[in-house]
Amino acid sequence: MEALDAGAVRRWAAAGVRALDAHRADIDRINVYPVADGDTGSNLLGTARAALEALLRAPSAERADAGGAVGALAAGALTGARGNSGVILSQFLRGFAEAVRGRPALDGPLLGAALRGGAERATRAMAEPVPGTMITVARAAADAAAAGGSLREVAAASVRAAVTALEHTPRQLRVLADAGVVDAGGRGVVVLLEALLAVVEEREPDLRPEPTTAPRRANPHVADREAGSDLFAYEVMYLLDGVEEAAATRLRDVLVGLGDSVSVVGDGAGLWTVHVHCNDVGAAIEAGVEVGGPRRIRVARFADAAPDGGERFTRGRAVVAPVRGDGLAELLIAEGVSVLRVDDGHEPTPYELLQVITGTGAAHVTVLPGHAVLMELADEAAIRAVAGGQDVVVVPCASPVQALAAIAVHDPRRRAGDDVVAMTEAAAATRRGEVRVAVEDAITWIGPCRAGDVLGLADGEVVLVEPGPPGPGTVTRAACGVAARMLAAGGELVTALLGRDAPDDLEEALAAHLRAERPDAGLVVYRGGQTDTALVLGLE
Repeated sequence: MEALDAGAVRRWAAAGVRALDAHRADIDRINVYPVADGDTGSNLLGTARAALEALLRAPSAERADAGGAVGALAAGALTGARGNSGVILSQFLRGFAEAVRGRPALDGPLLGAALRGGAERATRAMAEPVPGTMITVARAAADAAAAGGSLREVAAASVRAAVTALEHTPRQLRVLADAGVVDAGGRGVVVLLEALLAVVEEREPDLRPEPTTAPRRANPHVADREAGSDLFAYEVMYLLDGVEEAAATRLRDVLVGLGDSVSVVGDGAGLWTVHVHCNDVGAAIEAGVEVGGPRRIRVARFADAAPDGGERFTRGRAVVAPVRGDGLAELLIAEGVSVLRVDDGHEPTPYELLQVITGTGAAHVTVLPGHAVLMELADEAAIRAVAGGQDVVVVPCASPVQALAAIAVHDPRRRAGDDVVAMTEAAAATRRGEVRVAVEDAITWIGPCRAGDVLGLADGEVVLVEPGPPGPGTVTRAACGVAARMLAAGGELVTALLGRDAPDDLEEALAAHLRAERPDAGLVVYRGGQTDTALVLGLE
C-alpha cells in the first residue's frame, strides 16, 4: 500500500480493536506500574472501541478522507477514554489527526509527521511524563518515523523502534525490572502500531495469543487501579463542553490539590475529558461545575473487581453466511452455519447481518459472504461486531460454491486463525461459474447481448452468450459450455448449485456432458433454490 486513505484508516481502527482484544488479558497481567492490579489492556480496548464506533457513526462527508477519518477516531477516543492509558491514547490520536487534517491520504512522510504529532500531544497530556511508559514507546516510534521513506518503510521503522523501546522499559522503571515485565501501556502502543503495519502490508494483524476466557463484565461501581497512589479510593471521570483553555488549566490545578493521576485534555474545540484519582468525589465534580457543565460523569471505587453476571459469550466459534435460496440455506444450516436468509428483491443491511453475528453468542465468528455484492455488507457488519467485542473475520468468497468449499474444510478443533486460513485457501482455490438470463441489452467482453439472452460467466466474466428466449435447451447449452471452458484449465470436482428456475433435466444433461468430455471429473449437485441465477458452478 502506497498511501492510507479513509478506508485504510477504518481498517486500521478495526484491526487495532481486534488486536487489543486478543492481547487484552496479557496486557492486563503485566500492568505492575505503579500498582500491580491494573487494567491497562481493558482500558485501551474500551477507548479504541469508542474511537471505532465514533468513526462508524460519523457522517460520510466527515470521514470521506483520511484526515477526517482520523479526526473522527480522535473525537471518539476522547469522549470514550477509559483510565490514564485511554486518555493518553485519545491525545495521541488527536495529535495524529491535527497533522493530517484535510489530507485525502497519508504517504510515508505524512505518516511520520502524524506519529510525531501524536507523540507530542500524548506527552503534553501528562503533567510529569515518566520514562519507561507508553509515552516513551510512542516517542521512540515517532523519532524513527522521522527518517522518512515509503509508507511501508515508515510504518515498519516505527514498529521496530517501538518494540526496542518497549524492551528497554525495565531499565527505566525499577518496578518493571523487579517483576520481569515490560510496560503494559507501551505494549498497547506496539500492538496498535503493529496493526497499522499489517494494514499497510495488506495482511491480518497478529492476534496470538487468542483470548482464553470470555470478556469480563465488570461491576460499574468497581475499578482496577491503573496508576497513581493507593491513598486515593475513587476514580472520577467526566466531560466538559465549551470550556476555554484558561479555565481548564485552573481546573487542573484544583484537581492536583485533591488527588493524583490528574489529566484535563481537550480536542482543541472546547471539549475536555477530565480524569482524577481522589477521596473527595463531590469536590472533584464541583470543581468541574465551576468551569462548565460536567456530563457523562463516571465514579468508580478501587477494589477487587468481581463479575456481575453470566458470561457474554456462550460458545467459542461460529460461522455465518447470508444466503439466497431456501435449498442452500437448509444445506448450510445442516452444516451448523448460522444463516441470514435474503429474500427476492431485498438487499440486506449491515445491521441485519450484525444481528445474526451477535446472535450466535460466539467469541469468534467467521463470515462467508457468498456473493460479490455482499462482500462490502459483510465487512461493515464485521467492523461493527468487532467494535462490540467479538472477533469477526470475513473470508473473501464471491460465490456460494466458494462458501461451500470453505465450509467443507472448516474444523472448529483447530485454532481460529489456522481455521480461517484453511477456509480462505479453499474458497480462493475454487473457480466459479454462473448461468443467468440477461435483464437488459448490454456490451460484454465477447460482444453484445440482448435482454432475454442466456449468459455464461466464468470467474465473473461473460464467456458465452446463447441467444434467447431462455428455454430449457438454451440454459442447458450454456451450462455445458461454461463447464467445458472452466475444465479446459484443469480441475477434478465440479459442484453445481441449481437455481429455482433451472430446467428439470439440467442435472442429467450436465452429468452426461461430463461423462462424455471429462470422465475423470466428479460432479456434485445441490438444489440451491436461488432466483438470481439458473445455475452456479464451482470447480476445484
